[in-house]
Amino acid sequence: MNEISVGILGTGKYVPERRLTNQDLEKMVDTNDEWIVSRTGMRERRIAAPEQATSDLAYEASLQALQAAGLTADQIDLIIVATITPDMFFPSTACLLQEKLGAKNAAAFDLSAACSGFIYGLANATGFIKMGMYKHVLVVGAECLSRITDYTDRNTSILFGDGAGAVVLGQVPEGRGFKSFKLGADGAGGDLLRICGGGSRLPSSEQSVNEKRHFIEMNGRDVFKFAVRVMGSAAEEALAHAGYTKADIDLLIPHQANIRIIQSALERLNLSEDKAMINLDRYGNMSAASIPLALAEAVEEGRVNEGDCLVLVGFGGGLTWGASVLIW
Repeated sequence: MNEISVGILGTGKYVPERRLTNQDLEKMVDTNDEWIVSRTGMRERRIAAPEQATSDLAYEASLQALQAAGLTADQIDLIIVATITPDMFFPSTACLLQEKLGAKNAAAFDLSAACSGFIYGLANATGFIKMGMYKHVLVVGAECLSRITDYTDRNTSILFGDGAGAVVLGQVPEGRGFKSFKLGADGAGGDLLRICGGGSRLPSSEQSVNEKRHFIEMNGRDVFKFAVRVMGSAAEEALAHAGYTKADIDLLIPHQANIRIIQSALERLNLSEDKAMINLDRYGNMSAASIPLALAEAVEEGRVNEGDCLVLVGFGGGLTWGASVLIW
């Protein structure tokens, strides 16, 4: 029996309406537009409305992905939501999304791998389909990072935005689909990017709130060095495992954390900037949502053609990283 080829049947995205521009941030912290653009490439990011939670963003992106795949919610067998900003500790955001969609036949769980979460989710979904356990899997990366961002911290407040991207995975023609995954982690760097408060180590208290332990803490310099190193190497390893070379890449879909990190990866992969999907100037870093949303926009803009070789690559807190080679 031939192994099933698993690929993407449909993509979807959603961003909230409210824009937070660099000019807005100039009024909130000691920063300026020129500094933000030169250091990060970001000009604005989207912010969820007060009544919106992560599952609401995920729902909108999922509707688009289902429509693009030509499927109804009851045809989905599994929902995986990659997020570090769940609606609540439990039930999972995936279960809340299942109910919103009416995907009554789907199992559901959340996955926590920070900005690498979507790639981890794709790898899980591909494995489930290849083993014959499920036929159609909805994988979503969704975040409300504005809820965990300290807007008095000039180092982190400029970086993060809210949004969601979704894909439906299923069987595709032979020769197409996911050719390889490379996942990695280094828990020794866990303290470089984290939220300490609210878990079993540091339960929520008046003191933890006053000390701002429920916001993102980041050692920007060390995370940058890690990202520059791992983005290129993970992509190279995924390519080698799939039997492809740098020259085969038609489009790079990188995690949208920083323009300098993306440029470093492009240099290592011998790619020009027009071979990468870059939208961080409009959305900032959306953690697990950034890769699926960039992919959905690339498809929307006609930048992805049948037979194209796509490399998806990201890194995040944990520390974690992931890369995948996909033939569209």
